[in-house]
Amino acid sequence: MKLKLVKPLAFIDLETTGINPGRDRIIEIAIVKINPDGTEVKKRKLLNPEMPIPPDSSAIHGITDDMVKDAPTFKQVANEIKQFIEGCDLGGYNSNKFDIPLLVEEFLRNGVEIKLHQAKMLDVQRVFHVMEPRTLVAAYKFYCNKVLDNAHSAEADATATWEVLEAQLERYPDLGDSIDTILKAVGEDELVDFARRLTLQDGKIVFNFGKHKGKEVEAVFRQERSYYDWMMQGDFPMDTKQRITEILHKMTFQKAK
Repeated sequence: MKLKLVKPLAFIDLETTGINPGRDRIIEIAIVKINPDGTEVKKRKLLNPEMPIPPDSSAIHGITDDMVKDAPTFKQVANEIKQFIEGCDLGGYNSNKFDIPLLVEEFLRNGVEIKLHQAKMLDVQRVFHVMEPRTLVAAYKFYCNKVLDNAHSAEADATATWEVLEAQLERYPDLGDSIDTILKAVGEDELVDFARRLTLQDGKIVFNFGKHKGKEVEAVFRQERSYYDWMMQGDFPMDTKQRITEILHKMTFQKAK
């Protein structure tokens, strides 16, 4: 083992009902603990989230309500998991932004105190992005094997971007040969506003920032009309202001009917 450890390193991965730490729940947890002597200890559990698993989530991880109906709840296994990871440093992939925040939220929600602030957090995704930069210069070198001279010149960057796409089509035949096939292969964002202050969640437009993050825009405006006024007076993009105005006008029209 090349990695020299002074204490165990626990790699954590979660499957959940969704991505909102305040609302969603863990339905599967897997921990691979690497000890300083190189030995591995693994723990995996399916958990009953005590809420329906959205079909979109099941489509990703394959776990259904029926599969977890007889599984223990997080509360029932919280102390066991706590004992397994306490005293460890923590690792994962995108774990600093997703797995660890959601895991901590589950502990807090169930009244289990766990001290993780002293643990070092090793996010392997961050290592990947730092060591393999996702800049246009790096992409041009990787795909086209060329050095991008005059980087940050708009024309040079736009031309290099086109060359990168052509090289990607050569390298990845599964991308197809049209805009539609490329977007089908890599996914297409469903935009509400271009600044992404708003987003779609279960077909509803919700806030993607601030104190109402994750809440439906219409519900917030019904309960707190002043929030609309605050946004309109703030330095939000005009496109965002236009979208929330459209939502408010739609609400007013529906109420008038």
